[in-house]
Amino acid sequence: MPKLKTKKSAAKRFRITGSGKKIMRRKAFKNHLLERKSKERTRRRLSNMAVVHETDEKAVRTMMPYS
Repeated sequence: MPKLKTKKSAAKRFRITGSGKKIMRRKAFKNHLLERKSKERTRRRLSNMAVVHETDEKAVRTMMPYS
């Protein structure tokens, strides 16, 4: 059976935690048009990593077979 390829777009967007049980992602809405968004919103709410929802987790894991 041939090796499975990792989807590079997924590898750049997601990180697996040390235990391998959770998948982390970056939050949306923090790349442009930041002047009109409050500093509290951009700093506190958008800068933290978020956990990928359990319904999407299977799809992400199939894109990254060796992580």
